[in-house]
Amino acid sequence: MLPGMIDSQLWKQACHEFDSGAYWECHETLEPAWLSAEGTERKFLAGIILLAAALHKARAMGSVRGGRRNYAKALRHLAVVPDRYAGVAIRTLEAEVHAALQDDSRMPRLAPTRGEGQNT
Repeated sequence: MLPGMIDSQLWKQACHEFDSGAYWECHETLEPAWLSAEGTERKFLAGIILLAAALHKARAMGSVRGGRRNYAKALRHLAVVPDRYAGVAIRTLEAEVHAALQDDSRMPRLAPTRGEGQNT
């Protein structure tokens, strides 16, 4: 992650939006950072954006198929990201989003656990 990104207002806003179910807004918040990112950071941001899009499609638009398609795309991007990146447990998040696509009462969380490092 770019130095300071995890502590940036943009990242905090994106985490808050994702965690509160504002998936489209999270997607929009992260897109400018994704456009300028490279390497692993770009894959990470693309994966998070696609997970948010998957949940938005499934929940706000009622497109289960669209949600699953975006989820599958997200997994392809996140496959090259370490299991823990920017304080986010990537594999856990993938599983939580998968469960949330099947059960609307589930609310996956993006926000890193307090005190976790960027690439631990």
